[in-house]
Amino acid sequence: MIEITAKLVHEKKNFFLCGEFVECFISFSHPSLPEYKIAQSNKLENLAWATAQVHCYCSSANDEKSNETMTNKNVVKAAIVTADTALNTQQGQGNVVLETKPKILFCDLRLSPGETRSYLFKEILPMSGPPTYRGTSIRYFYKITIATQKVGAKVHALHMPIRVLSLPTMIKVEEISALCNDTSDELSPTNPFLEKRQNLETKLELALHHLQNITARRRPSFYMISNKRGRVGRFCLFKQNFKLGEDIVGTLDFSCRTVRCVQVSVTLQCEEILLRPDAASTSTQQPTEPSANGTDNSVLAGKIMNFTKHHEVCLGLLQTQVILPVPLHVTPTFSTSAVDVRWRLHFEFVTTQSDLGVESYSANDENNWQAPLDIEIETMIWNLPVTLYPTAPMQSLQQPAKYTATIK
Repeated sequence: MIEITAKLVHEKKNFFLCGEFVECFISFSHPSLPEYKIAQSNKLENLAWATAQVHCYCSSANDEKSNETMTNKNVVKAAIVTADTALNTQQGQGNVVLETKPKILFCDLRLSPGETRSYLFKEILPMSGPPTYRGTSIRYFYKITIATQKVGAKVHALHMPIRVLSLPTMIKVEEISALCNDTSDELSPTNPFLEKRQNLETKLELALHHLQNITARRRPSFYMISNKRGRVGRFCLFKQNFKLGEDIVGTLDFSCRTVRCVQVSVTLQCEEILLRPDAASTSTQQPTEPSANGTDNSVLAGKIMNFTKHHEVCLGLLQTQVILPVPLHVTPTFSTSAVDVRWRLHFEFVTTQSDLGVESYSANDENNWQAPLDIEIETMIWNLPVTLYPTAPMQSLQQPAKYTATIK
């Protein structure tokens, strides 16, 4: 019996960025047997070969239904896979949209009872890969596939899931160096006692440098909110580019209103737009280009997922603020040939034309102000697009995980 154990070098690291190295410790051990069983079993276990590589899968709702009927065929394919493919066809995994070349860990490994051999697998994640995403209609997920085979036996595999976030499509790798050379808007802290670093080493460092700049810039945007009856208020958003884990902060000013707002709710929403129903089984490297009027004619369906929400009764308030934390487990804005994932702030304003007597009430009055039981209200909906970017991987930590598999 052989036991395979895999764990990441950075155990508490929650995710990786495309272009970053992923490192994994892989151990093959032959557990010790009790004394009365040693004579009945073979003392040596022999493994012919072992490989490791990274796969990116794409699955949709239609693929999951069809996989149930194709399970038997996939089992037959897995039994005849060689070391070069390293279990490229996996039952129930989905379609492979991206894979790295398999790396051979060893050939002809012999283990005696109680012996363990460990290997380090190191691979760079392609820059053009899609991010890990669990949507309602489509999913992208990454796995480290460790495949091995005993002599004369079938191929066994251990799948270790990892989370990968890619650079947004609005940032082109070729333009990052040119953008970072512009130091007029440099926002990173400077130290006069340290030498300035003129050239960053890798494309990943350039991308992180640029992401830090565009998410740190504060450019307040003001929006006058109005309906057919008049002005409801003015909303101020300090910036429109946010990283995972940040707070979306804005202010609502009702001093300029002509229509009374009773309550307001703001929800952070993710909009999943399927571009082509059959695109889940094709390559996902290049995003589709929008039409000249700014819309995408290939959009067929869109689904909304709600996350954090801010709700407040603003009757009698002149100003208030909105704070929405961005969760760390969500996927930032991205686009592929199969899906376009966008983020927005969904506002719901409840307005009324009724005279509630709030302005005429004073705190010095002996009688308390009584709210009416029934008022005529109207609900106004407004959506404001925002852009989410990935954050530094080390800023998001999780409990260490270890994955094991047993070959008998």
